[in-house]
Order: sequence, then C-alpha cells, then structure tokens
Amino acid sequence: MFSFSTTFIFTILALLSLVASAPIDARDVYVPPVLYPRAGTVWKAGSTHNVTWDTSNPPKQITNKNGMIVLAKGDYLVGLGKKSSIIRVSHADKHISPSESPLAKGFNILQGRQQVTIPADTEPGNDYSLVRE
Repeated sequence: MFSFSTTFIFTILALLSLVASAPIDARDVYVPPVLYPRAGTVWKAGSTHNVTWDTSNPPKQITNKNGMIVLAKGDYLVGLGKKSSIIRVSHADKHISPSESPLAKGFNILQGRQQVTIPADTEPGNDYSLVRE
C-alpha cells in the first residue's frame, strides 16, 4: 500500500510539472493604431471630438475590451483640470491608474471611436497628447 501511495504521488507531481512547463500563449494585449487625432491636431478647451482607431485586425480573443482615454501634458496625466491629480507617466509603462479622471472610460475598444470633451479649464499648450488604454 505504501508503494502505491508513493507511486501515485510521484505520478501526480510529474503531471503537474508537465503542465507548469507548458508554453504560455501570447498575451492578448490589443493596441490598435490611432487614426485621429494625428500629430499637430489642435483642439480648443471645451470642445468635443471623436478619437478614432483602426479595429480591422483584432486578435481572436481579448481579455479586457474596456478602454480608457486620458489627457496628458508632456509626461504627465491630467485629471480634468484638477492640478492635484496630475501624475508623471512612466516612459517604460504608460499604465493608467483607474483612480485618475479620464476623458472617457468603460467603452468597448472594438467600436473604433469614442467621443471626448477637452475640459474647459485646460490651459493652452503644444505638448498635449491622448493616452489610450
């Protein structure tokens, strides 16, 4: 009986090690290219625009289809004109914290466009961009 138990345990451990060593599929991160706005596009504070992106070639499976768009000025994310919520964007990882104030959030990234309104109290500048997650 001891021999059977030992053999059974070693068999289970061998199977677990096989499963653990199986290759992991490619991650399903989908970052479609933005079509509009383009570099040099000028939007006035308080104006509303459609941000559009190409959804013609999505992967078969996307884990999270919920998108978010945040206004950035230089290397900082802007929280709808609230100075206290400006945070530095990491150059290595532009992950956006859900606690920030996005221009839009919770939309399906496969729809290919999302309407955003630039906050009326946004200061003029030429180093703004949109960060989409």
